[in-house]
Amino acid sequence: MKLIIISGRSGSGKSTALQALEDVGFYCIDNLPAPLLPDLVNQILRDPDHPNKLAVSIDARNQHSNLKQFPDIYKRLRETRRLDCEVIYLDSSETTLLQRYSATRRKHPLSDDSQGLQQAISYEKQLLEPVSDLAAIRIDTTRLSLYELRDSIKLRVARRQEQELSLQFESFGYKHGIPLDVDFTFDVRCLPNPYWVPELRGYTGQEQPVIEFLEQQPEVQQMLADITGFLEKWLPLFEKNNRSYITVGIGCTGGQHRSVFLSERLAGHFRATMDNVQIRHRELN
Repeated sequence: MKLIIISGRSGSGKSTALQALEDVGFYCIDNLPAPLLPDLVNQILRDPDHPNKLAVSIDARNQHSNLKQFPDIYKRLRETRRLDCEVIYLDSSETTLLQRYSATRRKHPLSDDSQGLQQAISYEKQLLEPVSDLAAIRIDTTRLSLYELRDSIKLRVARRQEQELSLQFESFGYKHGIPLDVDFTFDVRCLPNPYWVPELRGYTGQEQPVIEFLEQQPEVQQMLADITGFLEKWLPLFEKNNRSYITVGIGCTGGQHRSVFLSERLAGHFRATMDNVQIRHRELN
């Protein structure tokens, strides 16, 4: 049976993630007390007609002592026969979480007379560290719409086969900040910039004028070869050590031209040998 544990700070999109998993056939349970999870799993596995896909949400609504027990609980689950489990952790920048709560006027589960919203959001991050430290994948939802988050969960998580490595390339602009959820970051700001060619400025790295310009630059081809070689060498070792997800960030200044072009080329190369390769252009979205 496949078990996915969804966690993350309040307002990061956990409910949306659960709904996306439910859409693709997962039996979903929200806000489960962590100590009940092993008993739930055992009870389901004893049923000959048990569902083969289960998703549960465990977050800061749990008692604090329950969250401290989570590493031991998770270790026991990983040792359970007939069970493949992993933790997916969602998060957003604190500014975004504040904006989301202000917009909805919902009460944060940890806020009270002695602790305001901002303090509650910061404290929640500390409480969830026993869970977040075990995450197979971290998803930064700061710039994701509900639809993009649903697509990401369905493509990267729900459709991934057992023991299959999910690889995502994410282009971004350094002037907008480095993504929170990347495993490797490659800085390509040293490459020739189409932005400084007036007739190319309005295009993106997905469009032919910029593609033709960058394909003619020797430095771009060398950077592409070096990143490809690095990933071809090290991805098999991560996969051998049971790593399920890798996110590769490619960053240029504005996230419009060089990073987009290289991400497209890298994704195209690895799709020839891997089944689950995704691409996201943060600034274009």
